Amino acid sequence: MHRSKLCGFIIDCQGPDLPGSAAFWGGALGMPLRALPGTEGENYVRLVDAQHGLHIEVQKVEHPSRVHLDIETDDIEAEERRL
Repeated sequence: MHRSKLCGFIIDCQGPDLPGSAAFWGGALGMPLRALPGTEGENYVRLVDAQHGLHIEVQKVEHPSRVHLDIETDDIEAEERRL
């Protein structure tokens, strides 16, 4: 049997203030922020989830704000059938 698990969340924030959006979500979730290197840091800020080890990022986007989750699986086709 294959395995699947939640691996993280991406929080899409529309608008130019990525540092402000990241500070808001970091405070709301009680997580410190980590800047990302190079051009990746222009559009993403990492929230450090030491408790659960989830990969959580705030992303600057042009479309309306939303949250999406990422699922990790060892068998994509089996997981697609299951879902």
